Order: sequence, then C-alpha cells, then structure tokens
Amino acid sequence: MSNLVAIVGRPNVGKSTLFNRLTQSRQAIVSDTAGTTRDRQYGKCTWNNREFSVVDTGGWVVNSEDIFEGAIREQVKVATEEADLVLFLVDNETGVTDWDSDVAQILRRSRLPIILVANKVDNSGTAYTAAEFYKLGLGDPVCVSALTGGGTGDLLDLVVEKLPKENDEIVDEDIPRFAVVGRPNVGKSSIINAFIGEDRNIVTEIAGTTRDSIYTRYTKFGFDFYLVDTAGIRRKNKVTEDLEFYSVMRSIRSIENSDVCILMIDATRGIESQDMNIFQLIQKNNKSLVVVVNKWDLVEDKSQKAIDTFKAAIYNRMAPFNDFPIIFASALTKQRIFKVLETAKQVYLNRNTHVGTAKLNEVMLPIIEATPPQSIKGKYIKIKYCTQLPNTQIPSFVFYANLPQYVKENYRRFLENKIRENWSMHGCPINVFIRQK
Repeated sequence: MSNLVAIVGRPNVGKSTLFNRLTQSRQAIVSDTAGTTRDRQYGKCTWNNREFSVVDTGGWVVNSEDIFEGAIREQVKVATEEADLVLFLVDNETGVTDWDSDVAQILRRSRLPIILVANKVDNSGTAYTAAEFYKLGLGDPVCVSALTGGGTGDLLDLVVEKLPKENDEIVDEDIPRFAVVGRPNVGKSSIINAFIGEDRNIVTEIAGTTRDSIYTRYTKFGFDFYLVDTAGIRRKNKVTEDLEFYSVMRSIRSIENSDVCILMIDATRGIESQDMNIFQLIQKNNKSLVVVVNKWDLVEDKSQKAIDTFKAAIYNRMAPFNDFPIIFASALTKQRIFKVLETAKQVYLNRNTHVGTAKLNEVMLPIIEATPPQSIKGKYIKIKYCTQLPNTQIPSFVFYANLPQYVKENYRRFLENKIRENWSMHGCPINVFIRQK
C-alpha cells in the first residue's frame, strides 16, 4: 500500500522544483513568480525499493491578501490529516518568516513525522545559515538544493526511514476492489450505504492505520468484491478545509488501492474541474473506470436527448479516452445502483481479456496495411507483427516496426481504438507499445 508524502511551504520556496526532483518529472511548472502552481500535482517516487506518492500542495494556495494566510493554514491542516509524512520546505536564503513559525506550530501539534527541509542551499558555504531554523522546534533541518539535486539523496533516505511500515493486511488479490470516488457532496456516502444496506452481509472488514483505505468485503446478490473506502464511511474532518484539496487527497488513497474506480458526478451540476482532477488520477494509476451520474432523480428533463447530451459532454471533457460506461443513477432512490455493481464487475473482467497472437495479427495487420503510419522524411514505416504481453496489470500490446521512433502518438491511439473496436475492453485502460522488430 503506497504511503502519501505531502510537501508544504509558503509560496516560492521551491515546492514544485522539489516535487519534480523527487518524481523525476517536469510535471509541475517552475517559475520565480509566487503562486505559479495552480494544478493539483501528484506523482510517485521510488527509493530503496519503497514506493510512495508525493503531493505538491502549492496548487491550493489562494492568491488573496485577505484570506491568504488562513487558506494556507487550512491546507496544512488537511495535509497533516491525510498524509503519512510531511516535508516542510523553508527558504534558506530568506530565513525564518512569521508564516514559517505559524505553520511549524500546527505541525508540532500533529502526530505525524515531519521533516524540515531547508531549500536553496546551493553550496556548503551557505549551509551554516540553516541553523536558524532550529528555532522552529522541528528538529534538524535537512539542507538540499531542489534545483541541482544536492542533498536529495539524504532526504530520501530519511523519508523512507520515517515512513510507516507497510501493513501486512491479508487481502485476497483475486477478489476485485471497487473504489467510489468523487468530489464532496456528490453522493459517495449515499451510494456506499445503498450498496451495503441495512441487512449487511459482510464477511470481513480489513482496516489499516487511520490514514489507510478500509476494505469492506461485499457478498450480497451473487457479488464478491472489496469496497475500498476512505471518503464516505469514515468520519469527516472537523476543520473547514479546502474541499477540493481534501477530496483529491482522499481520492489518491482510494484510487491507488483499487482495481475499478466508480467516479461519481453530480447530475445537477455537470462535470467540473474537480471531477477532471480525480479522472486524471485514475488515468495516471491505470485503473478501470465506471462513471455514475448521481442525483438523476432531481433532473427534470430525463429524455434520451438529455442523456445523450450529458454523455457527449462527459466524453468530450475526458477525451481521448472515451471507452467507458456511463450510468445515470440515484443513490437516494436506489435507481440503477444494481447496474452500477454489474457494470463495475464486467469492467473488472475486461482487464483480463487476452487476445491470441494469431487472431490479433489476423485482424490488425490488414487494418495496418490499409492505413499505414505516415512516412517521415521519405522513410516508410512497416509494422509486420503484433502480440499481447502476458501477465500484465492491464492489457498491453506490442507492435513491432522497422522505425518505431517515427510512429506518432496519434497513430498509437488509432491502433488502440481498433483494438477496442474488435475486442471488449470497455472501461479498461490498455497500453500500446511500438518496438523495434
């Protein structure tokens, strides 16, 4: 089970730079302008055979002088509520500020492991100034340069050392795990309660630490699956948190520990930016997807035209991936909730679809011959053979070409779409690789 590490710190201390360094990506935009990070940054880091998730909290800063400090304090509270470890980033060049002292006071009250990270220590001559941060009462500051990578190895050693040990939970890997995710007040708790019902037939409840996902085994009506929950059943946070930050932080855990994600959308509000943030998390983790448009009982126009318009809007926002089921339901009236479970089960089974090599080549090679990849610089790309890789988490296909480096992304998507047209992989992500023959 992946642990969650949150990076907190005031604007322009280098949170996004450190995030990119730890995740070995250029995902977060880096600028000298404070408040540049607007999108919700989430990535994974592996160090010494331990994998953990990293969240850059910079995207939840509200740029308003009136509520600026209060908003940051709330995001720090949410980070300490949901994360397993906090990296408190401070600026070695500017020293301790009043805001640093305020946040340090919040962090000292939490029972979480905290690592104080003094950034912008670009050489040993400036490291001695980091001693000023001892006054924050958070122990020894770790000196790093997120820009050059200096000291980040020692930081990662300390992160792995302080992360909670992975729980030895007994979860049957052959039983599917369904997670209900979505933004606040979309009906996650209601649909979970509708699934479970009053006459519960629960075999086991496997819970980890207070911040881990809870597995509830569901064995009613011929179903057998784990319901992965961090959002609905557990108690709500008492602070008045930034709801978007809170929902994404909790969704990370549910998504990572599931096979199929049931993404809830409010029919009365349509698809919004928070829904897209959670959808992107599902895509990054290669999870199967079922979209449930909840509160359909509150919509006046329930005609087929209205349904088609709503579906088109969802597929348009989530393009290019649009091969997933959409169910219009109501958790309150229990309308179509049984269909939600049936569809989630089928989507899970689609992950195990295997296409024989002979059949795959029989279908795909004529399609490729009729619509070959575009030639580049007078060089013709030829794909002569394809096969599905065995024992992969999601269906993965390899196409062998003479010049794989010239095959563009749009042609790879073309191959993916043709695979989906010929074999049932509805709601399931697939990988398409182009390799040297």
